[in-house]
Amino acid sequence: METVNLGKLNPATYKSLAAFDATAQQAAVDAGLDPLLIELVRIRASQINGCAYCLRLHSRDAIAKGESADRLAIVAAWWETQYFSDKEQAALILAERLTNISHTPTGGHDTVDVDVVLTATEIAAISWLVIVINAWNRVAISSRYSVTP
Repeated sequence: METVNLGKLNPATYKSLAAFDATAQQAAVDAGLDPLLIELVRIRASQINGCAYCLRLHSRDAIAKGESADRLAIVAAWWETQYFSDKEQAALILAERLTNISHTPTGGHDTVDVDVVLTATEIAAISWLVIVINAWNRVAISSRYSVTP
């Protein structure tokens, strides 16, 4: 299959996705979500989707915002640790549920009750973040964005 860069071939659609991303980001900020939680959600969805480009991008963003190497190293197995707060765990559960929606629409870990830990506004904001990062993952993967050292 020929590599097709979606953004270059359909710049208006790409710009619409970027605007959607900005709106989701603002909703997360307005909901009072911690910037590190926002990046953890993006990283976890990107791990599940296998998107190296977004993983590198959001890991760098998380580090710039003060995230630790320890937490980044274990986010793929967050439920086995005590590194993440109840709110972060709930956000990661939601990220996994929505990213894996075709496989396990209600599955996931039962470490925390998402509906108890997060407000409806936080659930909505996190859901939009997950939806948009899943879209970006698909753009980056299908466009075969280069990820070199």
